[in-house]
Amino acid sequence: MKPLVHLNALRAFEASARHRSFSAAAAELNVTPAAVGQSVRGLEEWLGMPLFVRSTSGRTRLVATEAALRALPEIRAGFDRLSEGLERLREQAADSVLTVTVSPAFAAKWLLPRFERFQAACPDTDVRLETHLKPVDFVAQRVDIGVRYGTGAWPGLTAEKLMDEEMYPVCSPELLERSRPLRTPDDLACITLIHDLSMDGHAGFPTWETWFRAMKVTSVSTSRGLRINNSAAVLQAAIEGRGVALARSVMARDDLAAGRVLRLFPEIRLVSGLAYYIVYRPESAGSPQMTAFRDWLLREAAFLGGIPPGQSSA
Repeated sequence: MKPLVHLNALRAFEASARHRSFSAAAAELNVTPAAVGQSVRGLEEWLGMPLFVRSTSGRTRLVATEAALRALPEIRAGFDRLSEGLERLREQAADSVLTVTVSPAFAAKWLLPRFERFQAACPDTDVRLETHLKPVDFVAQRVDIGVRYGTGAWPGLTAEKLMDEEMYPVCSPELLERSRPLRTPDDLACITLIHDLSMDGHAGFPTWETWFRAMKVTSVSTSRGLRINNSAAVLQAAIEGRGVALARSVMARDDLAAGRVLRLFPEIRLVSGLAYYIVYRPESAGSPQMTAFRDWLLREAAFLGGIPPGQSSA
């Protein structure tokens, strides 16, 4: 029985027939024309028949024989199937890594401080964490699961509420010591306000203006202050004593627990109209790795993160 011809020879034959030139085929395959010609001749010897004749009309061109033309469709289909098989193997290799997308602020303030617990619970799952300010295309960027902040409606994605969020003023202990007593929201009139622009223009995201309106306070101007487009940086500015920030409870939890910031007016509560959602493609719902990460997020949120979904403001 003759040994199976090398795939490189079949590739050289197919490319030469398509380009009608050894030189053009060599350029595509990144080898020399002589190597292509040698591969084709070796295939012809193995078959015991010619595959090309040379046309000398105008310039020399390769012309596939009738037998070669009949075989080419199946050879090309075979290469297509091989490519599909390799892509399947590549996808399976990629499946061993769980790709997670979150905002930079959520990663810094909530996810990463707790991530060691997920690694301890699922040591065999490798995670690639991608942080983006804007929502990403889950299909194009091969994302498995993410956490988004909004109303819960994102086309093409399944969304499960992770946690709601309170908004409340915070400042550093040092600022509180050196400022006049801050007993009511009206006392913020003489304090620098730190504005969070991370969701600027998004309907439902509480701002200082909406917070004061909810408190029925009209004596404080919200046109002044420090404006920052990252929630983690907003908290950092408050920690450094730059002013009073309208903090997001999910982001501020660890800083409050560590005493880096203090909550002002704790008797006043305001729940944001937006919430955190776990999002993923519906076809990924059965993935064991994705399911494990989703369940871990829900456990963390229930015991550590924010306020449970559905809890209203007092």
